[in-house]
Amino acid sequence: MKYDIQVLKNDDLPESVSDFLNYLETIRSKSPNTIDAYKIDLTLFFRFLCVYRGLVKNDIEFEDINISNIDNEFLKSIKLRDLYAFLSFVEKYRNNSSYARARKVATLKSFFKYLFGKAKIISDNPAMELESPKINKRHPVYLTLNQSIALLESLDKDDKNYARDYCILTFFLNCGMRLSELCGIQIEKIRGDILSIVGKGDKERTVYLNEACLRALNNYLSVRDDSKASYENKKYLFLSARNAPINKRTVEIMIKKHITNAGFTGEKYTPHKLRHTAATLMYKYGNVDIRSLQSILGHENISTTQIYTHVDDDDLRDAVKSNPLSKL
Repeated sequence: MKYDIQVLKNDDLPESVSDFLNYLETIRSKSPNTIDAYKIDLTLFFRFLCVYRGLVKNDIEFEDINISNIDNEFLKSIKLRDLYAFLSFVEKYRNNSSYARARKVATLKSFFKYLFGKAKIISDNPAMELESPKINKRHPVYLTLNQSIALLESLDKDDKNYARDYCILTFFLNCGMRLSELCGIQIEKIRGDILSIVGKGDKERTVYLNEACLRALNNYLSVRDDSKASYENKKYLFLSARNAPINKRTVEIMIKKHITNAGFTGEKYTPHKLRHTAATLMYKYGNVDIRSLQSILGHENISTTQIYTHVDDDDLRDAVKSNPLSKL
């Protein structure tokens, strides 16, 4: 059997970057989204270095800069000051927030750690002492309990996609799953109230369906029409108008429509914000401890889950009012 090795290569990238991305996929089992983010960051970094070092002509557009010829000697010449110059560039000329710059720091640290420890290309790691920008923690944006109920009740029952959309929103609001996880749900992976999904990094995890999810699921299955779908597409729970597995963009547009129809700000709430909503409501009303919430959400690090331990403004107001001295 012949294999087209070229399809495995990123010909527009330095060989070291291609090898690093393959390492992330095959050894570290990173998700496609994570790998794409690393690729974007490193492409931007090396294009910047080419400009910073005066290696390209002034009439060449930034996006057209060829970085495929960057070799090991170039990598060995990179210093800590180059990394900070890059971070300054993305802040001043790309308007990168502290969050975006922190992600780029993580990318650079991971890449140079690989070059130093795995690929053995460099003898000194320039990112070893690279500091990440200070990030002010932000509370996640989420719907309140009443807003969540209002959203579900706002759906038009006469709409042909009512049962499907209601089921999707119910899954988001009750299970806190990721957008990619929802789009990838297969019917055969549902066993009673247990759903097996493929999460971040291709890791399979279990999601438990509560009564609201089961009712919405059964209602959707009773009207779900897969008669025109291919054998492969029939496996997927949520189908589009074209009888294909529903894609992420379709879900994003659908959620924005229903959020707007419910009277909320369409730009503010996304599928990920509905995930925030589920996590916040579980933590606030379900007496769920932080470790259990970590498992439910499929977080690798508990530090990611800790953003849901915030207290909303009403709780803060009630706490102040409960002070016995408030009556004096």
